[in-house]
Order: sequence, then structure tokens, then C-alpha cells
Amino acid sequence: MKSALLANFSRLFGRPPEIVARAPGRIEFIGNHTDYNGGPVLGVAIDRSVWVALARRDDEQRQFASAQREDVIRLPVGRLEKMSGDASWANYPLGVLAAFPAFGLRVPAGFDYLALSDLPVGAGLSSSAAIELASALAFTAAVGECPSREVLVRAARHAENRFVGVPCGILDQGVSGFGRKDHLVFIDCRGPRFETVPLPAGAHFWVFNTHTHHALVDGLYAARHRECMEAAHALGATLLVDVRPEALATVAPGTLSPVAAKRAQHIVGEISRVSSSVEALRAGDLAAVGRLLTASHRSSQHLFENSTAELDFLVDTLAATPEVHGARLTGGGFGGAVMAMTSEKFDDGAARRVAAAYAQKFGASPDILHLQTGDGAGLV
Repeated sequence: MKSALLANFSRLFGRPPEIVARAPGRIEFIGNHTDYNGGPVLGVAIDRSVWVALARRDDEQRQFASAQREDVIRLPVGRLEKMSGDASWANYPLGVLAAFPAFGLRVPAGFDYLALSDLPVGAGLSSSAAIELASALAFTAAVGECPSREVLVRAARHAENRFVGVPCGILDQGVSGFGRKDHLVFIDCRGPRFETVPLPAGAHFWVFNTHTHHALVDGLYAARHRECMEAAHALGATLLVDVRPEALATVAPGTLSPVAAKRAQHIVGEISRVSSSVEALRAGDLAAVGRLLTASHRSSQHLFENSTAELDFLVDTLAATPEVHGARLTGGGFGGAVMAMTSEKFDDGAARRVAAAYAQKFGASPDILHLQTGDGAGLV
């Protein structure tokens, strides 16, 4: 990837770059919708990344290019407005530039910029966070600054929330920033606080992307957020992270509507499953981790109701396969992808058999990705 990045940069701008940075995509491992409820989440930085190359200019121009597109976006230094259409991909690095002053970071002046990715678009692996983190590292290097990793993660999230306009939690940027090969990233979203948890040897990750999405997905996300906040309020808490399982089990009849009760049960249970997953990972018990992953999906399916028939079929099929430790929907749900944690005996042939069974039922095959852990964002 680096050689392709350097060759493309020289072809486009007639000189080599001064700075190269990369940041990985991520898998949401477990912790479905726990982030905005103040709870913990586990993620995995993967071995596919977005790469950014940059060279400073002497004039007041910034040039943005993506190896996936032929055009170069030319903007004066003073212009930080949101782009649209084919140029909208540039909102991620532009948003990082716009976010820097809020975190006391200097903004580089003129430069040439190129992004290159081997992260598949639309697979739920958060290429947006990866380009934000890689851009942030390149921009700070261009002005000779080296802020803490937490500041970079927060600035990247600020860019996506405030400039791009996606109300994501800290998971995507946090895992991309703090990832470590052969580890998972644990995030306590109240802090936020970040730490890494070793991944026992022999675990492999497979993602099956259905490319299906519920037509009302944005409204459904908003509804789940509202239902969780209403449940917390009815239980006398600000966020559901402050509700203990025993308190939820003894709540007085009529305190919660049936819908709010199911949402609260999922979130409170999911928070417990994240904690149990950390304990099982530290003990090297992949079978126990797998059971927690599948239990997470069943809770999403029946209590949070953010699964689909396609996702349920994949989880059912994978869970019945001996080489699979566990499987669950990954990401927000209402369509999208399923993640499976498997032993090394689960191979391409096994994955294709799962995909063939899915195609026989739904008429189209899911995309298959075999992924390993990777290191977090860094200068190259």
C-alpha cells in the first residue's frame, strides 16, 4: 500500500510526500448501542487501513486527492466549508482541520494531500474514522506537533459529529487510535477511558456483509436512543449504565412500558456481557467469549430489535458451525454485517458454504472478509 501511495502522490503532484500516516478500520466486537448509554464497548483494530500522504506548499492552497477518484479538489487555505457530491469524501480531512482549534492544535497552511484505502466501503469497518485519524496525524506532523493519542481521537470524533454531521460515539475513532495487534480495545465511554486487552492466540475474524439496510434506518436509530433515555429517566438514572441488573429485575410493574423494558434489558445485559468478555479474554477462554457474542446477538434480535432476517440467518448458520466460537451483528444493526470469531480451522471453503446457504435463501451472496488484528494509527 505504501509504494502505491508514494507512486500515486508523485504522479499527481510531481514530487514525493514529506509525511505518510495510516490508521486502521475497526470491528465492533461487543457492546451494541452501549456507547451513548454510557457503557463500555470492545472493538478490534484490523489489518486494513486508510493511508494519507502529505507535502507542504509555500502558497495558500490546499489540494486534496483520493486514489479512488481522478479529480483533485483545490481550496484556498481560508475555505473550510462542507463539500457535497463527489467531493464530499473530503469532508473528513476538512472536518479534522475545522476541529483542531477547539483542541488547541495548530492548523497547517497550504499542502498537497492524497488518501489511499484498502478498506472496503460500506462494510461497516469505519473507513471514516480511519481517514480522520490518519489525517489528524499527518496535519499535526506538518506543523511539528505531537499531541496525545486521546486528543487526536477526540478531535477526529468532533470532526465527524460537528462537521460531517454523523452523531457517532467514541468507538470508531477510539479503536482506530488505540488499536494494537493481537489485542482488543476496551473503551469506558463515560471517561472516555481506553485500554487494550490481549486476544488469545488462534482467534480469527470473518465479516459477512449483507449490503441490506432497513429503509427507515435513521429513524430507527433515533427511536432506540430515545427509548433508552426514556427508560433511564423512568428508572431514576441519567444513563442506563447506572442501572444495575438487580435493580432492573425488581422494578415495580408499570414503571416501564413494555418497549422501554426490553431496551433497558438489552443495554444492561450488554454492559454485563462486555465485562464478562474482558474476563474471559484475560482467561484465554475463547469458547466463553464466543457464547457471549452469540448471546449479544440474541439480545439484539429479541430485546433491542435491531436485527433483520438476513442477519439472524447468518448468525444461526455460523453458530451451528463447529469451528465458529460465536457470531453477532456488528455495528448499529437494522441490516449491514455479521461478525464471526472462529478458530483457524474455519477457512475460505467454510465461509463460502455459509455464503452459499445465504444466497439460496435470499438470492444474493454476502461479501466475505477474513480479517486479523492490526496496530492503531501511526506515522509511517
